Amino acid sequence: HHWDPRWPEPAFSGSFDGVEMHSHHYNDPDDWQGKRVVVLGMGNSAMDIAVESSYVAEEVFLAARRGAHVVPKYIFGRPIDQIGGSPLIPLAVRRRIIEAMLRVHQGRMENYGLPKPDHRFGEAHPTVSADLLSRVAHGEVQPKPNIAALEGDRVRFADGSVEPADVVVYCTGYKVTFPFFDENLISASDNDLPLYKRTLHPGIDNVFFVGLMQPLGAIMPIAERQGTWIADYLTGRYAPPSGSAMRADIERERERMFKRYVRSKRHTMQVDYDDFMLVLERERRRGGERARERGARPPIEPRAGADEVATAA
Repeated sequence: HHWDPRWPEPAFSGSFDGVEMHSHHYNDPDDWQGKRVVVLGMGNSAMDIAVESSYVAEEVFLAARRGAHVVPKYIFGRPIDQIGGSPLIPLAVRRRIIEAMLRVHQGRMENYGLPKPDHRFGEAHPTVSADLLSRVAHGEVQPKPNIAALEGDRVRFADGSVEPADVVVYCTGYKVTFPFFDENLISASDNDLPLYKRTLHPGIDNVFFVGLMQPLGAIMPIAERQGTWIADYLTGRYAPPSGSAMRADIERERERMFKRYVRSKRHTMQVDYDDFMLVLERERRRGGERARERGARPPIEPRAGADEVATAA
């Protein structure tokens, strides 16, 4: 789902004489040797591009549309996604543990000149960077508020300040689109595609999704568990609940997600790593019991006749 760039909406007023690009097309900062670079965004791509650019560019400005909690990749020698305790501990308690550790480890965002987040830690997808705060503290990356207008070879920011610039990089996320599906069949309006456990479509029994999520943690172990679950389904060892039960579960999960996270197109498919791994395994076991009760058999009937299969081959 990270392939179709989303640009600022609406576009900024004015025109820009330099290079405008989306982070999707960023490869290497070497072309920006000696240039003045404006990076718009506070997500992971923005952090990486701002930090890398700061080693070769003349100046780097990090423009923030809103504040974010920037967290290190490691804290006290452990990966950040392993901090906070067991999923059996209530979420509110885990959140307070991480907030306290981050406050001791690095202080508040405002101490670095970055905007104060308008949400608590855990209410938005975290921004992970091992180096951003250090580069800001040393003056190599200069925080700025949102872009207000483009003025030829300059950029005007929301606080009225104006800076000369050669490059503007928009780290503004992606649209979730499926060019290989008919939009009337499967589409993600506002980046929202309702799926059962982020894997099964409740109305189509021969389409599966793996990795279509934004996890707080590593994605590959989740994708592997989804693949195992799908393999069980295709071989008759897993049976899903009814379509109505799946839709009801989807609605419950969407409501839970909307209550927990800041309302944004970025937060339509969030999952917590530990919690979601446990959910997938539990559902796989329940589905195994349903399959045994119904009589284990592959769930999908052939979609083509023998002649059609032979022709396709």
